[in-house]
Amino acid sequence: MTVVLAIGTRKGLWLATSTDGRATWELTGPRHPMTDVYAVGFDTRRDTPRLLAGVTSEHWGPSVAVSDDLGATWHEPDHAPVAFPADTGAALRRVWQFAFGPPDVVYAGSEPSALWRSADGGETYELVRGLWDHPHREKWGEGFGGQAIHSIVPHPTDPDRVTVAMSTGGVYVTADGGASWEPRNQGIAAWFEPDPYPEFGQCVHKIAQHPSHPDRFFAQNHGGVYRSDDAGRTWASIADGLPADFGFPMVVHPHRPDVVYTVPLVADAMRFPPEGRCRVYRSEDAGGSWTGLGTGLPDSCWTGVLRDAMCVDSADPAGVYFGTRSGTVYASRDEGEHWQPVAEHLPDVLCVRAAVV
Repeated sequence: MTVVLAIGTRKGLWLATSTDGRATWELTGPRHPMTDVYAVGFDTRRDTPRLLAGVTSEHWGPSVAVSDDLGATWHEPDHAPVAFPADTGAALRRVWQFAFGPPDVVYAGSEPSALWRSADGGETYELVRGLWDHPHREKWGEGFGGQAIHSIVPHPTDPDRVTVAMSTGGVYVTADGGASWEPRNQGIAAWFEPDPYPEFGQCVHKIAQHPSHPDRFFAQNHGGVYRSDDAGRTWASIADGLPADFGFPMVVHPHRPDVVYTVPLVADAMRFPPEGRCRVYRSEDAGGSWTGLGTGLPDSCWTGVLRDAMCVDSADPAGVYFGTRSGTVYASRDEGEHWQPVAEHLPDVLCVRAAVV
């Protein structure tokens, strides 16, 4: 078994590879040096996995780079693969997310908040106008990290149904292939608004779903951890048992739909682990209770974990990974029980994604 871990940072992309059951790792990089790599994605539906990277150069601007040999070589199209039509009056700042739907369909989420659809495996993208033209869009706010669609969850069996989340706007769902969208935020708090439970405007940090339970979603909010069992129509808090209800990542186990991971942080002005103790919290009962996992993690850690800087692989037992803003990437090959560093002293880690190849 070979596992490849893609690590996007503020100064390029690193790849870590393990061929011995994830006991040791070989780190290579950087690819795309001196670019922000906010999004990476492995398209494992293909005979040869395709690796996508959302890269942003201060000189050349944003683009999507594609590799069909696991990062050894890359290509970018001559034209901008993700570009707003002239009538929108908007300009792309960066790509934040990739997700994979039916064969050859790739979705991308961007800043400013927009959803894009590719029908050729991620070479070219079209703006999903139904969401861009939604009457709520002009009232979507901007989180500290920017106004961006950062979570895209295609339904595992219905190609017309996609769920997205954004900061700051909340959760939206389409059931007709993107032609129309409805907000689904009932029960998620927006404590910074006069009405703490508005129809939309929540600062959702991340949503996650297990394919075998397509109506169940988990959400990490800007203050609040939630679960929905009705495809986002209603949400209930599952924060009891966590040392803090603020954080960014939310990851579901690849084989056990009741198992979910998050990394709590002290809210707002501090944004580091409670008491400086680096811990991953795991629930094995869909958020009914939580256990802090810290074997191999530091007890003096004053840095955070961003929304896409945590992931799982598809192996059994599953591997769990996360990277910090101080440039350390940790891996667990036993579902979070024990941790070891994969890389240290990298630039600020923005995203991590793993694939078994």
